[in-house]
Amino acid sequence: MKISSDWHIHSTASYDATAGMQIADIARCAPELGICDFGITDHVHTPYNLPDLAASRRAFLSVPPSPRFHFGVETSCISQWELAEIASGRHENPVAGVRQGGPAGGALAIGVTADDLRLYGVEYVIGSAHWPMYVPFEREAIIRDYHRQNMFLAAHPLVTIIAHPWWWKGHWRSAEGLYQAEPWFDSFKAIPESMHDEFAGTVLAHGKVVEINIGGILFNPSYPGRFKREYLDYLAYLHERGVPLSIGSDCHSVYAHCQFAEAAELLAAVGIKDNNLWRLPLRK
Repeated sequence: MKISSDWHIHSTASYDATAGMQIADIARCAPELGICDFGITDHVHTPYNLPDLAASRRAFLSVPPSPRFHFGVETSCISQWELAEIASGRHENPVAGVRQGGPAGGALAIGVTADDLRLYGVEYVIGSAHWPMYVPFEREAIIRDYHRQNMFLAAHPLVTIIAHPWWWKGHWRSAEGLYQAEPWFDSFKAIPESMHDEFAGTVLAHGKVVEINIGGILFNPSYPGRFKREYLDYLAYLHERGVPLSIGSDCHSVYAHCQFAEAAELLAAVGIKDNNLWRLPLRK
């Protein structure tokens, strides 16, 4: 099996991507790696990041057009409170939004509108749970909150793909940079099966896609091997339920270093093949 698509790639227009991720270089490198269908998805956490999306679009339009190279965006699950805070102008340089002070359980949102998508020619939207929404750093609270975010994204009319469900970064990382227990790294079974069932059903009901994330999950050096094995079983469960799955390298650094061949081997071992994977049709 060879992976031939990638729908989650960051260019220098994303605040956390390296200088090596120029869109022109990605457009050249991807086909060399066997990636035939792919798209750029730079970050928009809140409307504060919309200038980055504009820069991404300019760079995308500067490369020779290809019907197999697409323009998308990755947007984070945030809160309505956060949108109001950003609009107030009270926060200096809120690149990652407003991560403190919001109401736990408040109404959720994303940072792009239908008008934004039309203005910048966005073809698809990746929606991501990137951080907890002001709940305590306690296992059960985090699990409930992330499930709430995933469910919100799975039902959102503007979201195409739910990125890296159950990805985690930040709190609980050891001094060596490893995650060993909370919130679900000692056992993925800490997440109730009922949540997986509800999420899969909502994805199917709303015609969404779930991402298989290569860099952020399958080959994340901070994640323990047991979690990765259990996560592959989770992906196999989604596949068996008929949930459409897409590939996302989530590359922020050197595109040529993406581990597509290794990921293909892992996925084939749990019955997921390249011809099973979602992709956009050729761009007109």
